[in-house]
Amino acid sequence: MTSVLVTGGSGRLGRPLLALLVEAGYDVRAVSRAARAQDGGVRWVVADLTTGRGVAEAVAGVDVIVHLASAPYKGRYTLRVELDGTSALLAAARAASAGHVIYTSIVGADLVPWGYFRTKVRAEGLVRDSGVPYTIVRVTQFHEFVDQALRGMARLGVVVADPGIPAQPVDVRDVARHLVSLAGRGPGGGIEEYGGPEVLTMAEAAERWLRARGRRRPMVRLRLPGGLGRAFRAGHLTTEARPAGEITWNAYLGGS
Repeated sequence: MTSVLVTGGSGRLGRPLLALLVEAGYDVRAVSRAARAQDGGVRWVVADLTTGRGVAEAVAGVDVIVHLASAPYKGRYTLRVELDGTSALLAAARAASAGHVIYTSIVGADLVPWGYFRTKVRAEGLVRDSGVPYTIVRVTQFHEFVDQALRGMARLGVVVADPGIPAQPVDVRDVARHLVSLAGRGPGGGIEEYGGPEVLTMAEAAERWLRARGRRRPMVRLRLPGGLGRAFRAGHLTTEARPAGEITWNAYLGGS
């Protein structure tokens, strides 16, 4: 039986991925910094990516590693997880002769001048140069991320959107299904992209959100300035790659 280790298994994407891997018949392990009982066919192993503690033991005997663990916008801790943690995991994978590392990144990471995106590109380089067979999957923004951003603005009494920015939100359930297919396919040895089923402007996404959530907030259409705005308006957060997800923004709003 093929063994799969998942980092970040308790996160937004990790939870549906673990369930689907178990359903597909894999021997599934997931990394946790504290001891956890086996749950739903998932065996939790204790390891800390930031210190390297337990990483070699977690990777031992594993065929496929799906590396989801991340810590965006947390200063030095972000670098410890994204870079030091990825390095430790890759070193252990190389020593254990793991057959495939799948690393999740962000569509546009190499084109958008944003600090966290640059960190993801640096981590991609670690994966690429590790000597371990790999697939890097750049994914568009999760539905939950867009939802959270709009909720934050709505709490301030107004929703601001640049109507020139296209967005392609994707559902974590679709991404999880795609990762399961990659685990079964084997290493691609390059960068692949995966996005949602439709491209909307940020204004369209905000309008649909306001209707679905029953929020009465004014929406201000405002052009995002500078290089970041130009990169977003250029469509760097979207992809034409296929296959793509199936769950639309409207479907997410109706079911969440």
